[in-house]
Parts: sequence; structure tokens; C-alpha cells
Amino acid sequence: MDGISSNFDNVAEDGTDSQRTRSRDSLFLAARMRLGDDKAAQDVRVRNLSEGGLMVEVAKPLPIGTLLILEVRGLGEVRGSVAWYAEGRAGVALDRPIDPKKARKPVKPVEKR
Repeated sequence: MDGISSNFDNVAEDGTDSQRTRSRDSLFLAARMRLGDDKAAQDVRVRNLSEGGLMVEVAKPLPIGTLLILEVRGLGEVRGSVAWYAEGRAGVALDRPIDPKKARKPVKPVEKR
């Protein structure tokens, strides 16, 4: 993968992996994504999530190594870089491990006063 070490080293570009060692939650989450230091954010869909990475659906191709900042419900801001891209989907290797269960927690309703 062009010298990039990541949690996606055994992930094929189609997202399959029979050798994957970390559990991955399949889900559908809306998130906001920024490229590197760019202030403009775009809406993306997170399709799966693990401690060390995630897969997002994106409108335009992303070069491998592109730095990303994603705002994900329950997790806040997470940072990583593109490990692979194929047909509108990108694998993102996160800079730090996250707890994927936090993204699945229900949002608490706002209490009425």
C-alpha cells in the first residue's frame, strides 16, 4: 500500500478480508468530513467501524494518504488517513484507537422544561 502502515494492511480494495483480526461493526452513520486543514466539511456515510479504522462512502476519489478529520456522533472528532479507495468508498486508518460502541449508543432526548 505504497508504504503506508495501517490497520487496513490486510483489507482488499473491495473491503473484504479473511485475515482481519479486529472486529468490525457494520452500520450506517452520517458524519461530517474535512480533508486535512480544509475548513469546508462534507457529509459522508460511515459504513463500518472498528477500533482502528472505518469505511466511508465519498462522492469523489480520495488519494491514499489523504489526511481526514471526521465528526462522528458519539465519538466526536476522529483523525486518520486514507488507506485505500475503490468505487466511492474509502478505508480510513485512524490515528488513535476508538471505542466503536460509543457510536452505537442512542442519542439522549433533550429534556423539556
